[in-house]
Amino acid sequence: MAGYLYKALGADGKRLQRGRVEADSARQARALLREQGLAVLELAEEREGAGRRLRLGGGHLATLTRQLAGLLDAGLAIDEALNVLGEQSENKREQTLLTLIRQDIAAGLSLSASLARFERVFPPFYRALVRAGEESGKLPGVLARLADYLERREELKSGLAMAFIYPAIVIFVSVAVIVGMLTWVVPQMVQVFQGAKQVLPLPTRLLLAVSHFLGNWGGWLLLAALLAALLFWRALKNPDFRHRVHAWRLTVPWFGKLERAAETVRFASTLAILAGSGVPVLTAMAAASGVMSNLPLRAAAEQAARQVREGMSLARALAAAQSFPPILVHLVASGEATGRLDTMLERAAAEQSAGLSRKVETFSQLLGPAVVLVMGGVVLFIVLAILLPVFEMNQLVK
Repeated sequence: MAGYLYKALGADGKRLQRGRVEADSARQARALLREQGLAVLELAEEREGAGRRLRLGGGHLATLTRQLAGLLDAGLAIDEALNVLGEQSENKREQTLLTLIRQDIAAGLSLSASLARFERVFPPFYRALVRAGEESGKLPGVLARLADYLERREELKSGLAMAFIYPAIVIFVSVAVIVGMLTWVVPQMVQVFQGAKQVLPLPTRLLLAVSHFLGNWGGWLLLAALLAALLFWRALKNPDFRHRVHAWRLTVPWFGKLERAAETVRFASTLAILAGSGVPVLTAMAAASGVMSNLPLRAAAEQAARQVREGMSLARALAAAQSFPPILVHLVASGEATGRLDTMLERAAAEQSAGLSRKVETFSQLLGPAVVLVMGGVVLFIVLAILLPVFEMNQLVK
């Protein structure tokens, strides 16, 4: 017996419904739906494992969580809220996801149990938080808080991406102009210089050497760079090599501090929202460490979780790891002493996030002009190297 996803009009001929029905064939599925008074508009066989391949972007997930929290807070049942979201959504993947979740709810599963089927869409901390909201009876409030967190995380990611877009564009255009001049303009000038039979200035000789090298070996260099990038990408699939690369990134001046701060924000924010929603500390730490992308820092968080399981306080465990900023350790210690761990974690995440934003903004403001100056200097050198022989030729003519 196969599963079929359908879209149909209700008995009143107005309300659009989506769902899933099990039948031996598409014809039988249509017959079953007609018996329920539904007019089938679309019917498609559900592919095996379709739910496991579904993905949603971070922005889509934040919006979906916010909308679901609002509908539940308005008094709608979970299946009704999911149906409303499915009807108003224009994203096919989102519609399929909501349909599958609503079918699980109708089959008697809890929302958190259904979300566990879609690991690529809902990360562990998300599912743990939903489970805590169900157990405490405060699911709408928990979802609203979760939506706040997801939106802040997307804003941080967007801010980091936007900070590097302008410098990247400037570098790309400048490199393209320089390579174009070296491979097209300079060779044109070589013919003039060779015919003049004069001793060329040093800058011009250097420029001609670089142009000749790029003309003969530029294609091979590009091929070698692409091959090296491919080999590096394949090597990153090795856990040991990836761990060493991530550890090296933390030692890079300035950038290492930037990555450490970003990972601390993820860890502290996730831990704060889970601890504040009643999730046990060990479960919360397991989920919070899972959102960290840097392997050495994730290993440090997991080691801290093991020490907490053995009876050590969270602050001492984080301090023993020697991988987290002192402000996080101090605020966690204060939170444990006062019973306001979630509040202190949120404060630590907010301070780290603010500091990260300031550093990125300062870097982006300095990087753009610096790139323009460097590339402008290179272009100026090329122009002078081309013009110096021309000036000398004019002097000889005079």
